[in-house]
Amino acid sequence: MAIPDAQRLPEGSQLGRYRIEGYLSEGAMGAVYRAHNIVTDTDLAIKQMLASEHTARFEIEARLLAQLKHPRVVEVLDHFQDASGIYYIVMELVPGSDLGRMLEQRGNPGLPVPEVIEYARQTCEALQYVHEQQIIHRDVKPANLICGENGVTLVDFGVATQLTTTDTGTVGIGTPRFMAPEVFAGGMASPRSDVFSLAATVWNLITGEPPVYADDTKLAEQFPEVTSEFEETLRAGLEIIPERRVASIEAFALALGAGMLEREGASLATSLQEADAPSNLIEAVVRTAAGVFEAAAASIALIDRTTQELVFQAAWGAGAKEIVGVRLAPGIGIAGAVVSSGEGQAVPECRSDPRFAKQIAAGTGYVPHTMVVVPLKRDGQVVGALSVLDRRDGGAYGPNDVERANLFAELSIAALDIDPSAFAGLGQSGVRPSVTDLTSPE
Repeated sequence: MAIPDAQRLPEGSQLGRYRIEGYLSEGAMGAVYRAHNIVTDTDLAIKQMLASEHTARFEIEARLLAQLKHPRVVEVLDHFQDASGIYYIVMELVPGSDLGRMLEQRGNPGLPVPEVIEYARQTCEALQYVHEQQIIHRDVKPANLICGENGVTLVDFGVATQLTTTDTGTVGIGTPRFMAPEVFAGGMASPRSDVFSLAATVWNLITGEPPVYADDTKLAEQFPEVTSEFEETLRAGLEIIPERRVASIEAFALALGAGMLEREGASLATSLQEADAPSNLIEAVVRTAAGVFEAAAASIALIDRTTQELVFQAAWGAGAKEIVGVRLAPGIGIAGAVVSSGEGQAVPECRSDPRFAKQIAAGTGYVPHTMVVVPLKRDGQVVGALSVLDRRDGGAYGPNDVERANLFAELSIAALDIDPSAFAGLGQSGVRPSVTDLTSPE
């Protein structure tokens, strides 16, 4: 998206505590600037989102991206909206040169294959972590891979699945030639979409040119370092039909010869109990729920049968650490209302819903726009609630989501094997019930 000079932020302009110090680049939906935090005396990068009609979407995604913590993923530090409605995302300023610039400076016509494989391995580590957190980058390309002293850092996420429909159709977010065909056509992005973009990036770094869809150029004939197996892997990553494409970043790395990937970074899921099998299971459920419903957050709350309070046992995404352990009095909040009635609810705009527990939400630092909450039932008895919050595309949850969420809740209960009789006596002396207490042994 080209940014007209008249819309660029001038050097020296002030955005609250942030002073603009120069223009850096153009991203998927706006411009990126070098800035300085005059309060903390630190340099950083600010992304200006010019499509102001998508501010709810930007806010939802920014809050989610701010939870990511991985040495190869750019850190989102802040996000805000100015008086004119323009949205900004504040990120760490990653020192180094992006791979696109390195290709321009050193390409002959491309970079050495072993070097490219190492860049690909490091990028795969970042993408593997991102995908495990149920997030798709959507704009993997050389310009979004910055190489510094500690290797590659993945920056500038495509902060929306797609733009609004225009006269010519739905426009996908990303960069032509590096976009997976299904995303270019306005379809759903998936981990395979990022596989395609990374394969296109590798092709570009080796040949000096991005690939053309269904290109039949024989790389091995032109570049001696490219083996037939390596080329076959690239083509498998560039398959036009997603189902025929390499299914995961980890599989792509192995096939490319990059070896096993190191797993680092902080999970977006948390629960009351220290990580053991039951804790991992309940965290897996909320993480999966967030992925299935394209949510910015998800949680499971269970009834304490002694106090009748609803206790949030596990959560994923924005506000997860703050909501876990929170107790709701019987019938309080939308989750409490769902537990009392035994009927799921989709709330298109929860901030204006009289049942919404505003003070509790504000206390966690996360006030959602929309949510769907369904009861967790075992043998016909309500034992808790499953909540998913904020669609990442900025839309509202509706009745169809309730039906899907009820089915997901049934699967969740089967997986967790929650026994209603296990609740007697929980919550005494103010002790938080643990996941082990709430699940029966296998």
